[in-house]
Amino acid sequence: MSEDREVFVRARGRTFTFFNADEESEWTGPFYFIQGADPQLGLMKSWAIGNCDFGGDEWNDEVMLTEKAVEAINNLEPKPKFFVLCGDLVHSMPATEWKPAQERDLKTALLKINHDIPLVFVSGNHDLGNAPTSKTIQDFSNNWGDDYFSFWVGGVFFLVLNSQLMCDASKCPELKENQERWLADQLAVAQQRQYKRVIIFQHIPLFLQNPDEDNTYFNLEKSRRQELLEKFHKAGVKAVFSGHYHRNAGGNYKDLDMVVTSAIGCQLGDDEHGVRVVVVTKNQIVHRYYSLDKLKNHGLDQDIMDLIKY
Repeated sequence: MSEDREVFVRARGRTFTFFNADEESEWTGPFYFIQGADPQLGLMKSWAIGNCDFGGDEWNDEVMLTEKAVEAINNLEPKPKFFVLCGDLVHSMPATEWKPAQERDLKTALLKINHDIPLVFVSGNHDLGNAPTSKTIQDFSNNWGDDYFSFWVGGVFFLVLNSQLMCDASKCPELKENQERWLADQLAVAQQRQYKRVIIFQHIPLFLQNPDEDNTYFNLEKSRRQELLEKFHKAGVKAVFSGHYHRNAGGNYKDLDMVVTSAIGCQLGDDEHGVRVVVVTKNQIVHRYYSLDKLKNHGLDQDIMDLIKY
C-alpha cells in the first residue's frame, strides 16, 4: 500500500506542513473542518464480549464505519479544510498482536479520502499506551506524525497535544517536560500577540461536563485540569476538542468551550456513529454532531451552510 499520497502528509518538526503558515495566518473568512474521534478498530468486538483489555480480533464493522465517514466527507460541498481524528485510531495497545493489522486496515480506509482534504492525527491512549514510553511515542510518530504540533489554517491557530503526557508520563518524564516547554512557548506567543482564534485538539477531555467534576477515567486529574484551563483561557484559547468518552459531552470554563465528541466506532452511550462539523466565523465557533447516515444522505444543514457562506 502506497503511503506517499498527499492525504498522509504527516506533522513533522512540530508543524503540519500541508498548510503554509505564512499564507494561512491571516483571516480570510469563515470556513469549517470535520472532527472525528475513536475509530478504534477492534473495540466493538471487545465491548461485545465484555473484555475491553482484549485487543479485538475482528474489526470489519469499524472499517465500514470509517469508510462511511470518508465517503460522507468526500461528498460535502464546499470541502472542509481538514479532517482531524482525535485519537484511539485502533484498539490494540502498542506491541500487541493485532495492532499492525488494525493500523494497516485503518490506513486503507482513510486513503479513500479526497486528496484535497488533509488528515490531522491526534494520539490517544490506545495509540501510545496508558503510560507511554519513548518507543511507543516514536512508533506513533513514524506511523501518523508528531504527537504534538501546531499549525495555521485560515487565520486560526491550532494546537495538537499529546494528552497521555498529561496523564501518566512516569516512563518518559523528559518527553513530558519537552511538551510542557513547547506548550508554554506556544501559549505565550498566542497571549502576547492576542491571537483571536486559538483551538486545541487532544484525546482525553479536560472535563466532561463541569470544570469542577470529580476525577474519572474519562477526564484529566482535577489539579492538572484547572492549571491547563487557566493557562488556555489566559492565552485566548476558545475551544478544546477531544474524544475518548465515546459519547457526546462538554461544557464551558469562562469563555473556553470544552467539546467532547462521540466515536466513529464503538458507542458507549446513546449517540449514533458520527463526526462533528465545526464552523469558524469571525465572531464565533459553531459545532454540530452529525450521525454518519445523516451526513452521508443529507449533507450539511442549511444554517451551517449559511454560516460558511457568511
